[in-house]
This record gives sequence, C-alpha cells and structure tokens, in this order.
Amino acid sequence: MLQFEADGPAVTGDWASGVTALHTYRAWVGLYGGSPTVVIRLIEEVDGRRHEVRTWTAQGETETLPGPDGCEGLGTAR
Repeated sequence: MLQFEADGPAVTGDWASGVTALHTYRAWVGLYGGSPTVVIRLIEEVDGRRHEVRTWTAQGETETLPGPDGCEGLGTAR
C-alpha cells in the first residue's frame, strides 16, 4: 500500500508471490520514499488476517516480525 499522506488515499496491489510483493515494495521505496509525507506498507494477508510486514516512512524502514496470529511474514531479505 502506498500513501502520499498518512491516512490519505492509497494505491494498492495484490501479488500471489512474496518475492514479487517485496520487489514492488522496494521499487516503490526507490521511486517515492524520499518524500517526507509518503508511507509505504507491505502487508501480508493469510486466511483473511492482515499482518504489516514492512513500513517505510521518511524516518526509515521498520520490519515487523510475525505475530502469534499465524502470519509467517515474507522473510527478512533486504
């Protein structure tokens, strides 16, 4: 999910492959990550449950480890 302002409209996409999703996330960070208002999130959905895997803001990237809800994440490759 790509937002040009926090809580603003979002550009989203769905990918069946975690590798493709991570590649797209990184591309979006490269294209839009320099703006101070941009928020880019990589979210995994498993069995209808959503887990935020990575988030990019002007302050940098945060990576969230899998939670007890069973979401496995997309790995830790950088």
